[in-house]
Formats: sequence, structure tokens, C-alpha cells
Amino acid sequence: MKDFVKMTLATIAGLFLFGFVAMFMMIAMVGTFAAMGESQPVMPREGVLQINMSGMMLAEQTQETDPISTLSGEQSIASVGIYSAIKAVNAAAEDPAVKFIYMKPDGASGGIAQLEEFRSALENFRNSGKAIVSYIESPSNASYYLASVSDKIYMTSYDGGMNMFNGLSSRMIFLKDILDRLGVNVQLIRHGKYKSAGEMYIRNSSSPENMEQNTEMIESIWNSWAEKIAASREISVEDLNGMLDNLELNFPEDFLAKGLVDELLTREELQQKLCDLYVAERFEDIKAIQFPDYAKLKATVNLKAKNKVAVIYAEGNIVDGNQKKQVAGDRFAKIIADVRKDTTVKAVVLRVNSPGGSVLASEKIKAELDLIKANGIPVIASYGDYAASGGYWISANCDKIYSNATTLTGSIGVFSMIPDISGTLKNKLHVNITPVNSNKHADMYNMTRPLDQKELDYMQASVERIYDEFTSLVSEGRGMTIAEVDAIAQGRVWAGAEALNINLVDEIGTIEDAIISAALSIEGVTRLDDVQIAEYPKPLTTLEVLLESFGGEESIFAGTALESVEEAFRNFSTEESGKVFARLPYEFSIR
Repeated sequence: MKDFVKMTLATIAGLFLFGFVAMFMMIAMVGTFAAMGESQPVMPREGVLQINMSGMMLAEQTQETDPISTLSGEQSIASVGIYSAIKAVNAAAEDPAVKFIYMKPDGASGGIAQLEEFRSALENFRNSGKAIVSYIESPSNASYYLASVSDKIYMTSYDGGMNMFNGLSSRMIFLKDILDRLGVNVQLIRHGKYKSAGEMYIRNSSSPENMEQNTEMIESIWNSWAEKIAASREISVEDLNGMLDNLELNFPEDFLAKGLVDELLTREELQQKLCDLYVAERFEDIKAIQFPDYAKLKATVNLKAKNKVAVIYAEGNIVDGNQKKQVAGDRFAKIIADVRKDTTVKAVVLRVNSPGGSVLASEKIKAELDLIKANGIPVIASYGDYAASGGYWISANCDKIYSNATTLTGSIGVFSMIPDISGTLKNKLHVNITPVNSNKHADMYNMTRPLDQKELDYMQASVERIYDEFTSLVSEGRGMTIAEVDAIAQGRVWAGAEALNINLVDEIGTIEDAIISAALSIEGVTRLDDVQIAEYPKPLTTLEVLLESFGGEESIFAGTALESVEEAFRNFSTEESGKVFARLPYEFSIR
């Protein structure tokens, strides 16, 4: 018996010791990973700034790379925030250590606004007198759009590369037929003939209004890109569109013959071109400065400056609560309140990259921004890929709005949606539901029966009231009459270039333009270097990235046509049934 007790105690002690050692090793490992992420890159004294778009992603904010994926052998994709990227390109233009930019644009993808802003920065670099050289193997819309800014565009002379430079396209998904087969009846209550969020559930093809706005959006975005491409290559937009419409760009020699590239080169011939430009005898003598490392090195903050410009990134769906990865109403209201209480903050830039979402959360965020303005602090808006519906709601009252030409904005309209799955339960699953209610309409949101007419009128009244609030706040913020707002509202989505013409935005410009405007609005400030730029929310640290990687959430429709639908309605649940939303019905990614 004594031996048994001794063995039991020894086993418990051993397990305790093992657990303690394992915990210590885990803490040490996490600390090592965190240190890896926080280390500063070492730069050569001089070299070529290399931009490899397949190895980096333009994002709203710079984010540390997941160290687990790096150690597991996966390709490391560096996330570079768009403002950091612009700052890096601007610094390179004045940095004598940077001789020129060599860009490999293949693999470029991302937000339409981020690509537009990055190309604008590259154009400024070229105008400084330094060269940009690009080399393309498999052109796409995004990669050629970036490459077109270059002094010289070289293309592989080898066949086999896939040409995906053929114009922009989007897809609209309609699910009514399959929902009918499943016995699901979606009851959509909305205001605005262009408010197409939810339309995919009640139709099997596009409404004329939805087709109209989508066609005009795609054409506006493409026209913005085509004009810049054509101007850079000294051809007409009509000629460029003709090449694409007639499928005249198939092989590398086609790109050369049409003037879209300057020369066809093998890899060895390209290396010689770079040697000539660098003035080096051997390719091995050329020092490469990787762009993500350079951007990290140049991401300095002027801590000595007394005045701050707070840049608040509202990126993602606008949702209720405190979610970290979305624009959560309670969380962002607190962030903005903290900014308001910081007496060193003298101006605010609200960077909006959101298709909208919860009306309640939008109201909470806007209320806090209005309090900042009431304190005499200017609030400047900068629009990314989207500033639509709830995204426009929170920013319409800003002192000035900068938008990219390709930003999707407006969508001033609201909707509510209640699926009725009673047909599915009874006819498909053979399940019968008998409600037990204290009051006549107690079960109107539980999705197990259709709404009656009185309930539909009740829901419509709520939608109408919130639509009136939306148009009123836009009227006040933009100095327009209610009638003028209503004429361009109705849920219609506009590209930034069109939004400028109808007074939804004030100027076409980048996040840098917005930050400069905010800085110069501060008394005594004459240049951007006189202020400290403070970003909110703070980007995740390497440790936080590591911890989140263990609980990541994957899209079940990743890589399929339904991925954009899943993203648009990811947060819709039974608890959302009957809630009123201000949101776009889709999201775009340009490749």
C-alpha cells in the first residue's frame, strides 16, 4: 500500500513537472517567434528596390507574417499597409541608396483602391527622375496595370505564360431556384430600387436596376484603369479596348507588336539589361533591397512631434459587439472615444474600407466621430475599396472626403431579410412546428412561418424610417437637400469617379493626400514631418498573429463563385433575422 501511494505521488509530481517544463518551453518558443517578427531587416548600402508582387500583399495596415506558416515551408506573403507602401516609395525616390525599381508584377492582386494608390506612388517615383523596370511572364489585369507605369516593360520571350489581361469582369449569383427546391422563402424588405442586397435570394436573374448599376460600376473602374494604361503606353483607349475585344493579345510577340511591352527577353537577357542599368559587370554584383523590408525600415514615427494625426482604419463588415476582425460598433466606439480624449490628437483621418453592415453599429461609430468634430478637431475621410452603405453612413459628415476613382461608394439604402424555412421543414424534412406564443406576433422572427401582411408593413415601416435617417444625415453632411440625396440614393452604388460628380465625395486622392490635408489643417504645421502619425486599431503583434493562427477560420467556399456571397453574409444568423442593414451585397477582388 505504501509503495502504491509513493508511485501515485511520484506520477503526479512527474506529470506536474512535465507540464511545467512544457509550458516553459512553449513560452520560450512563442517569445522566439515574436522576436523573429520584430527584428529589423539589414539593408545594403545601395541597391535596386525589388518589388515582387507575388511575394507581398497590399493591405490596409501592415501585418506581421504568421511565423508558423514560415517555419512550415509555406511561401511567406508579406502584408504591407498601403500608407506604409506609399511612404516607402516616396522615401525611395529621395534615397540615394536606391538606384532604381525593378518590379515583377505577376501575381498582383488585391483591393482596387490599394492597387490604384500604389500605382500613383510609383508614378510619382518615376517623375522624380529614377527609373522603373518591369518584367512580365503571365500578365493579368492587375499586373499589367501596375507594370504600365514603368519606363520599360520587358516580357518573357518564352511561350507558355498565361495571358489574363482581358478586361474586368464580375459575377452576380442568384439562388432563388435552389432555395425554391429546398423550400426556403426569403422575405426581403427594402427601400431603394437599386438596393440589391438580398436580391440574390429572391430572384433567379438580375433586376434591370441591378444590372444597370453593376455594368456602370465595372465600366467606370475599367475606364479609370484603361485611361492610365493608354496614357503610359502612348496609345488610345479605343485601341487598347480593341485589342482586348478582338483577342489580339495571345502571345508575347503580340504584346510587342501592339506596343504594350518594349522588348522580349530571356532571363539571361533581362539580367544583362539590369546590369547595364545598374552599371555592374555581373548580375551577382547587383544588390537587391526587398520592398517589404524597405517599407518596414521606413515605417518610422516622429515621436518628438507634439501633435498627432490619428488614422483610424475602419476595415471590414460593420457589425455589432466587439469582434476584432470587423468594424465592431462597441469596439470602434471605444477606440474613437479614446482618440477623442487624447489631447495630443489635433486631426483625424478616417480610412474607410467597408461595404457596411449593421445600422446600429454605424450609428454608434458616427456618434463618436461627431463628438470629435464637436471638439473642433477636423475629421478627414479617405476611402479604400468600399465606403458603401454603412461605410458611407459613418463618414458622410466628415469635413472632407477623399476617394479613389475606383472606390465603390454610396449605396444609400437599407434592407431587412427574414428567411422562411417552413417549407423545408414540412416538405423536405417532414418536421412539423407548432408555436406556443404569449402574443400574436411573438414568433414572427423565428423563420418557421411566413410573415403576414401586418408584419410585413411593420418591417417596412422600420426600413422606411431608417432610410429617411440615412438620407437626412447625408443631406446634413454633404450640404444637399433631401430630394437631391434621394435622387442619387435608392441604394445605388457609384464608383468614386462618378461619386465626385454628384457630390458624394470632395476629391479623388489617396490615403496620403488625406493625411497631408489633416496635418496641414493643424495650426502651425507646414509639412507632414511636423506631426506624429498614430494608427488605430493597433496592428496585431507577432505574438497575437501566432495565437490567432491556431484558431483561424477558413471559408468553406474558398476559390468558388460563392466565396463572395459567403463573405457578404458571413455574419447573418438567426439572431440577425429582421434586423435592418445598410450593406453592399458583394465584394470585389481584382486580379
